[in-house]
Amino acid sequence: MPYRQAHYFVGFVLLVIMTGFWASYFSASDPIPLAFHVHAISSMTWLVLLILQQVVVQRRAIDLHRWMGRASFALFPFLIFGFVMIINLTAANYAAGNGPVTVALGPSFGIGMGIAIIGYLTLFYQALKHRRNVKLHAGYMLATPLILFESPFSRVMGDYLPWMNVIGSEFPQAILDSIAISDALVAVFALVLWATNRKHGAPWLVAAGFVSLQAVVMWFAPFIPAITAGFAAYAAIPPAITLALGIAAGSAAAWLGWEAGKAPARPKAVAVTG
Repeated sequence: MPYRQAHYFVGFVLLVIMTGFWASYFSASDPIPLAFHVHAISSMTWLVLLILQQVVVQRRAIDLHRWMGRASFALFPFLIFGFVMIINLTAANYAAGNGPVTVALGPSFGIGMGIAIIGYLTLFYQALKHRRNVKLHAGYMLATPLILFESPFSRVMGDYLPWMNVIGSEFPQAILDSIAISDALVAVFALVLWATNRKHGAPWLVAAGFVSLQAVVMWFAPFIPAITAGFAAYAAIPPAITLALGIAAGSAAAWLGWEAGKAPARPKAVAVTG
């Protein structure tokens, strides 16, 4: 079984999430918007599912692993739904002018989450498509936590490791510095995994591509008027439409990936008479 220590890696991601969002979410006394609850529950459940799948497959409980895999068909659209809720909340606050950080960086946050959604859709589709190749399937599934690692780790940097911000922009651009550095670290980690096994390293190369794109686009977004205008236009779209599209995209990735991964139909034997 590949990636035998992967459950420790995913557990580390969970620990970073708890640390990064402890003050703003887990220990917050002020009311928390519903979008954050949905996003937190769906994202953390996804990570727990990855840990459990890794553990049960190592214990040769293949049937249970497959059952959990099928459960991901329901969880994954909910995961994308939570991402879209966060984008919608950010867009609403941006349109209303709520908070100087959101006004300055809302388009960056929105497009960054959009790239993350495309990354998740791609990785999950590929994981299902290659489910008959254990190394590729495991790699694509385990690469999903990398896509949004920047979100909690950039907060850890800001709160506990400010010396890691070697870019040194002024506030609020410094927030995007931390995100870009977090993404850069993830990209290096993914590329190392790819280099150690290039034959089955495609999942890590894909993940590195998405986080690198995310880092660059998010950092430069405040200086690109087209992105700012596009996010303002997005804010005018009724949330019900974007949420429905999110559910549809997650469901489509699951169904298309499953169909693409089916074994080729065997030709029926033709009885020869004579």
